[in-house]
Amino acid sequence: MHKTLRIAAATTACAVVGVAVYGAGAATAHQSTANSTHEPYNIGLLVKDIDTYYGTTADANGVYQASPDSQYAKDLAAVDKAVKKQIDQAARKAHHKGHKPAVVFDIDDTLLLSLDYEKRYNYTYNATTWADYVNKADRPGVFGSAELVQYAEKKGVEVFYNSGLSEAQRSAAVENLKKIGADVNLDAAHVFLKDKANPPSYLSACATPGTWTCTTVQYKGGTRKHIEQDLGYDIVANLGDQYSDLDGGYADKTYKLPNPTYFVS
Repeated sequence: MHKTLRIAAATTACAVVGVAVYGAGAATAHQSTANSTHEPYNIGLLVKDIDTYYGTTADANGVYQASPDSQYAKDLAAVDKAVKKQIDQAARKAHHKGHKPAVVFDIDDTLLLSLDYEKRYNYTYNATTWADYVNKADRPGVFGSAELVQYAEKKGVEVFYNSGLSEAQRSAAVENLKKIGADVNLDAAHVFLKDKANPPSYLSACATPGTWTCTTVQYKGGTRKHIEQDLGYDIVANLGDQYSDLDGGYADKTYKLPNPTYFVS
């Protein structure tokens, strides 16, 4: 995973675009990069903006939490409302036509919130500290995330998970999802993680045993293609906090959740 702080324009775009359905071509339109022709946004002010957006506070145990009254929470609620509407429509269509609808969730900052890690390490990424953090399996849920997973199951829409976490982190990811109440289809047939040592055959164009060259889009898009073409499901909704979670096709609609703290290419 490659993480970088985003400049002010990108932060604003995330807050605004995060509540909308992500359409074709939006990735390049909303992924801003640094421009050396002018002074970048002050990083100290950017951090303050991020804290304001999340309503960041430390709880009694010193763990940084987002506020349920924050703009972040409101933006998430708008996304959840749109996804539920899509799930309802898909469930009705499937009932009449015999389709197999599915919804695909990213995990990091789509279902499990990493704000405490970002704050604690000053919005930088280190593979060792990140692995330790994930393996604690104690991240809080993104507001409304577990309820959305349960809603899909209740409506008869199959739930899949498509994450950039590694195969070695499977047990921690499953344990953490159970803790937040997203205890739906947490078996290996529904939780797709990166297995660089033994990648699946459907990723053979960019991954063979011991050799992994897949980009995030290739990995996640290839996994969704497998769900649709090999497993026979129609992915009616694909959710992620990164544009790379959404690019690559094989979903009727895609939904961008807000995340101004890091960027995954």
